[in-house]
Amino acid sequence: MGKKFYKLWSLFKKRSPSNMKTIDKPFIDELNRMLFNQTRTGRLPKNERYEEDPDNAWNCCSWCEYLLIVILSTILLVGVLVLTLFWVMFYRDGFAWSESPKQQFNLHPILMIAGFVTLSGFSILIYRLCRCVKHIYVKLIHMFFHAIAIPCIALGFLSVFDSHEALQKVNFYSLHSWLGFVTMGMFVLQFVIGFFSFLVMLCCENKTYSCRSAMVPIHASLGLANFWLAIATSVTGLIEKERETVAETNVSAENKLIEHYITSAIGITLIFIGIIVTFAVRRSNAPASAKVYVTERI
Repeated sequence: MGKKFYKLWSLFKKRSPSNMKTIDKPFIDELNRMLFNQTRTGRLPKNERYEEDPDNAWNCCSWCEYLLIVILSTILLVGVLVLTLFWVMFYRDGFAWSESPKQQFNLHPILMIAGFVTLSGFSILIYRLCRCVKHIYVKLIHMFFHAIAIPCIALGFLSVFDSHEALQKVNFYSLHSWLGFVTMGMFVLQFVIGFFSFLVMLCCENKTYSCRSAMVPIHASLGLANFWLAIATSVTGLIEKERETVAETNVSAENKLIEHYITSAIGITLIFIGIIVTFAVRRSNAPASAKVYVTERI
């Protein structure tokens, strides 16, 4: 902040007393550029990034916090998928397709957690924390992770639907199923809006700038809400499956107890993932801070 005041004082010294009587518009614009480091349009200078501003330089604690978030979130996002695979492979008899409806159902938790949690979580964190490449590349990576999540979610939905049909179970009867339906619809809506708002509209970048600026906080908030809906749906699904496991007679009491601990660990991991992703997105001193988040990063 001291450098800005020094520049401001230098600007005043350059003006003679006679000129000080008239404060014209160019002088006001120069003051705005010095104080807020912005151009008339509100954008940052093309050759300068927010992190290069000495007033926003990171200290050692900020870098440690950043690395901790990246490492911990990676471990949790990959770990919850590995833990789900372990549970299905060793305690739910693996997975199959239509030849075995019970094993076909086992694809559902794996694919849904892979799509809604692991891939979507990485997509959110990459967009929020990745500052080492051009922003258009970050957008494409963000979209790529969400695009990969779509077939996972679609196959996960088909597997549980076909399994219920084969086992003559009712579809869309529980809180878990309806939460999942809302989450899928919201995910598709977010993907379509994001694709057209932040990629297609770039063909008319200057004319659509204000529209894209207005859409950024809406898209970010709905995306985070959708991520939490996915976590809530996963947790309710684990509870529902655990109740079914308790009623099974062909599973030993020891295996039921182990499965209880595994599903509880998966649920707790999901909650921690939601907390750390929310913290990373909303942290004020994250690499893509609020100032950049609604201007440069659209």
